[in-house]
Amino acid sequence: MSHSAVTMKTQAARRAQARGRFNPARWGIYAFLLTAALFFLAPLYIMLVTSFKTMEEIRLGQLFALPMNATLEPWRAAWSEVCTGVSCEGISAGFWNSVAIVVPSTILPVLIGALNGYALSFWRPRGAHVLFGILMLGAFIPVQVMIYPLVKVMAAVGLYSSLPGIVAVHLIFSMPVMTLLFRNYYSAIPPELFKAARIDGGGFWRIFVQLMLPMSTPIIVVAAIMQVTGVWNDYILGLVFAGREHLPMTVQLNNVINTTTGERLYNVNMAATILTSMVPLLVYFVSGRWFVRGIAAGAVKG
Repeated sequence: MSHSAVTMKTQAARRAQARGRFNPARWGIYAFLLTAALFFLAPLYIMLVTSFKTMEEIRLGQLFALPMNATLEPWRAAWSEVCTGVSCEGISAGFWNSVAIVVPSTILPVLIGALNGYALSFWRPRGAHVLFGILMLGAFIPVQVMIYPLVKVMAAVGLYSSLPGIVAVHLIFSMPVMTLLFRNYYSAIPPELFKAARIDGGGFWRIFVQLMLPMSTPIIVVAAIMQVTGVWNDYILGLVFAGREHLPMTVQLNNVINTTTGERLYNVNMAATILTSMVPLLVYFVSGRWFVRGIAAGAVKG
């Protein structure tokens, strides 16, 4: 083939590629994605600009306008001064309550879920399929159905309205999903690896600690992200089971917005809302790459 023929063929391929790159279907996809992005980002933009405005600017009614005299005073008031019910100490107390709830409510379910998934995948005790089916059934039961029985049980054992009580409730409700994640992940591991460890004399705990857990980093990251965001964003369980001394940040945010007397301070409310959602946002922004890797490594297999 001559050089000119090759050149013409290359140019024709480039023109076809250009036509494919800018065809109407592709423009439609771009338009849809742009519209969806604007739809979901518009509330965040309004919250951010409103939280930096003074009340005089907010009264002008220019919702999308940037603040003319930006101020951090609403953020300071939301953190340390705003009234959450009868207390006027800001939502900082709720932040530390949420931290105290999230840490054990993440570590314990992840460890126990990993242990359940390991046992159901490799040791398969008698009735393992029935146990797994019962656990999965629990994932489909609405939280509201279980609240009254759990209140009675927690009151009977002396854990109602306490920090251990709300941690235990989160542990119970997270078990189905945590077990499903780890069971599916371990099901993708070659059983020959487990058999070789057994031949080498490994027992239940030794294989779990020295072999399975080091191989579980991707799914542990996925489970931890899901648990942190789920527990942090929880409202109803914290309201019912945490008690007045350990109310999480989401409950205190509701109290900030609904207990306002006199003029409603929209800038403070917006700042308090962003502060409450800051931890889940940071978790997703920082660990989103590992979350995708963990999902791709087997979180949805099985």
